[in-house]
Amino acid sequence: MKKWYINILSIMALFLVPMIANASSTYKITSPNGELVVELNTAKGEFGWTVSRQGKIVYTESDISLNINGQVLGGSAAPKSVKQRHVSQTIKPVVPLKFSTIQDEYNEVTVHFGSYQVLLRVMDNAVAHRFVTNMKGEVEVKDEQFTIQPADGFINHIQVCRSFNTSYEEAYQHKTVAEWQQEGSMATIPALLSNAEDVQLLIGESDVDDYPRLFLKTNEKGITTAFPKSPIEWEPYGDRGEKITKEGDYIAKTQGRRSFPWRFVVVTDSKGIIEQTIPVQLARRNVLTDTDWIHPGKFSWEWWNGAAPFGPDVDFKTGCNYETYCYFADFAAKYGIEYILLDEGWAKSTRDPFHGNDNLRLPELINYCKMKGVKVVLWLPWLTVYQHLDTLFKTYAEWGIPAVKIDFMDHADQWMVNFYKRVTAEAAKYQIIVDWHGSFTPAGLEQEYPNLMSYEGVRGLEQMGNCRPENTVFIPFIRNAVGPADFTPGGMNNMQPNSYHASRPNSGAMGTRAFQMALYVVLESGIQMLADNPTRYYQNDDCTRFIAAVPTTWDETRALAADAGKYVIVARRKGDKWYIGGITNGDQEERAFHLRLDFLSPGQHRLTAFKDGVNAGYQAMHYNRMEQEVNRQSSIEIRMMRNGGYAAVIE
Repeated sequence: MKKWYINILSIMALFLVPMIANASSTYKITSPNGELVVELNTAKGEFGWTVSRQGKIVYTESDISLNINGQVLGGSAAPKSVKQRHVSQTIKPVVPLKFSTIQDEYNEVTVHFGSYQVLLRVMDNAVAHRFVTNMKGEVEVKDEQFTIQPADGFINHIQVCRSFNTSYEEAYQHKTVAEWQQEGSMATIPALLSNAEDVQLLIGESDVDDYPRLFLKTNEKGITTAFPKSPIEWEPYGDRGEKITKEGDYIAKTQGRRSFPWRFVVVTDSKGIIEQTIPVQLARRNVLTDTDWIHPGKFSWEWWNGAAPFGPDVDFKTGCNYETYCYFADFAAKYGIEYILLDEGWAKSTRDPFHGNDNLRLPELINYCKMKGVKVVLWLPWLTVYQHLDTLFKTYAEWGIPAVKIDFMDHADQWMVNFYKRVTAEAAKYQIIVDWHGSFTPAGLEQEYPNLMSYEGVRGLEQMGNCRPENTVFIPFIRNAVGPADFTPGGMNNMQPNSYHASRPNSGAMGTRAFQMALYVVLESGIQMLADNPTRYYQNDDCTRFIAAVPTTWDETRALAADAGKYVIVARRKGDKWYIGGITNGDQEERAFHLRLDFLSPGQHRLTAFKDGVNAGYQAMHYNRMEQEVNRQSSIEIRMMRNGGYAAVIE
């Protein structure tokens, strides 16, 4: 794949105010399209801004500060000067999840305070800020703060966590700021705020490097920041955890001359959340000179289905053994699936990443898969990776292992953020792809090192009966809005929530069959799992052929219909094919949409669709497959039953 590059179209200085004392303390910055207006107040003690969309105030941001070595930057300080510039540039991601070409245009103000600056960037659909410091040597960051006060009427959709030790897999909770303040809980990011007028505020961060991840809490004004302290001493806890025994009184020890992470608020509507690319626009650029070896694709995965195929051709003892994985490889080869994943159980010991269990015959299995045109991916606990990092990826490259799944980090402090980068960079040296599980959410590293193909940090299908459609429908608007999410979709044993009864090896997925199929179009990840049993996929050949053919990267994305947390219908283009995916929650027995296909190219096209059957609200496995001829003047009717979906390809 080609290296991600930027074509600078224009960078213009718009104005320069030498000294604030001789000028106004209030500035108005408008987004390039005029949609957003930011009123910046630089008066001493009042540094902050108010953001309006289409003439209505949507939030204010204040108390913006960074505490370094006990010195508060920002806060009540008086700026020395203000500069503004306009930038328009083109970005081409190595692993494009929404668009293969992104137009990045913004107006940016740099507020100078002497030894540091605050950058305020106003885009057509977002506002972002960051600190930039110019201090000598190493510094200790004691804290960073900002407070967001949304206008009245917003509901917060958040993952509440009990501590900084979290896997980011909690179900979303929905509460007003007042309810959140009363509860006093802490939440992960991203966080989504919605109002009745379909204004959506997405709070997130990008370009996080050598720094802890941001958490959110409330104060008397609104929503503010929280950060884990930097660990000084820790010890292993079991085979995959850590126990921090000593913390510093700072959140980061870092270089004094640097740019700090971007903090952003996307300001748009439900459709705009689906189409926005702000985290990519704010991230660092690809540092890998060669990316041709990075191959997005599909994984056949055995953990969710218990590694227990049961077809008439199964005459062997199933489990984590050679015969079972050869069966998975045969399945993958038949449907053009690029990888098979060997999850926990493949190794003799979770602490030993170099020896497969006695029944696996790992070298022989790798050779068998190679003959089938399928690649083997290995699961690892992060602590084992840490303890063998000097030889691990070199060894795997010699074996022909192209990717790893690393699990159970469950921390987001500075040390762990740096560990992600250290591992991902080391893997890149040996042309190995990384999928992080038990992880925090994306914040730019996947753009700097595009061999980082996906993260978990989401309540996915592995949660079985706790993975409910009403939570999943929020994922495109929250979790996927900041980057790839390894949700592990593809369940063929489909049930409505009120009748769910399933466990491994006969795992079940909530929502209709069409809901599960649509997830391959709706959700975004450079790698996508086929989580169910090969036997079930063989039994549902038409569904399997569809999901195996859905791309994992895209040239273009269009939100056709969306209401955050209720439903989403999205069209995505790869080359000259369009795919449509739609999912909905269970609030209504049925939802109907009439959608134009005016995004198609001229000429006749064939649409093949999988839609909810009339009984899918009760028997979730009921679906109908249909074909029709369409063109750019056509309209189609999409009907989704409760917790239902729609999946189609147009070619």
